[in-house]
Amino acid sequence: MTMVSKEAAMAGDAAVENAVRVQREAGVGWIVLNRPGQINAINDDIRRGVPAALAEIEADPAIRVIVIRGEGPRGFCAGADIKEQRQAENSLQVRRRMEKARWIEALDRVEKPVIAAIHGFCMGGGLELALACDIRFAAPDAVLALPETGLGLIPGGGGTQRLPRVVGPGRALDILLTGARMSAQEASAIGLVTRVASSKEALLAEVTALAQSIAAKPPMATAYVKQAARAAQQLDLKSGLDLELDLFAMLAPMQDVKEAALAFREKRAPQFTGH
Repeated sequence: MTMVSKEAAMAGDAAVENAVRVQREAGVGWIVLNRPGQINAINDDIRRGVPAALAEIEADPAIRVIVIRGEGPRGFCAGADIKEQRQAENSLQVRRRMEKARWIEALDRVEKPVIAAIHGFCMGGGLELALACDIRFAAPDAVLALPETGLGLIPGGGGTQRLPRVVGPGRALDILLTGARMSAQEASAIGLVTRVASSKEALLAEVTALAQSIAAKPPMATAYVKQAARAAQQLDLKSGLDLELDLFAMLAPMQDVKEAALAFREKRAPQFTGH
């Protein structure tokens, strides 16, 4: 058994902490990809750090919305870090390594809404990370692409599965086969990007306003509407309608529903508790 010193373990934890930073503000939890010198390229620290940050924020009852952004002026995330050194692997070894990672799928287990705040380069695994979020809010300077086929590969972080669900199979195959870069405006036109900021400088302020507006709503209603909408991608219509009715019925007796009606009558801001 290989022994790891306490100092080495602490150094490893610090590397993860430095690569992924968590911030909290007014009901919003920010997950910051923090490798600006590498355009936040994905390495093992990010693969470990993002799921850990998601679990931490998901467990915090004071946080109602999560935003993922990239540090530095050059981009959200440039994709996998090609400078990472790996030994030669055969197909089975690659499959086992990637099976252990599957880090982007941590987003599929998050009940709180997640917004990707995208600026600059959003390529490869960076776009796959954004695709796993609920809302993609881009700056006008954003450049998005899945260029893997040009490297003799295919997307390995969910791109071939999530992209068709977002933009439809025809557009998805166009993007996947060509690897062409898209502007924020082009991505918005096909529904890949949900919103485009008024300017590059305004992105974080506008994302913050959106996140806080969602955070101000009853948290269980937010969680349930996300659950129902995401289930629509897997369920047949009848099963989806049944789930919608079940969730509606569970919400109807809750105190937050009464508080919303009372606040409306009293012409004041509601105070939601999640009960």
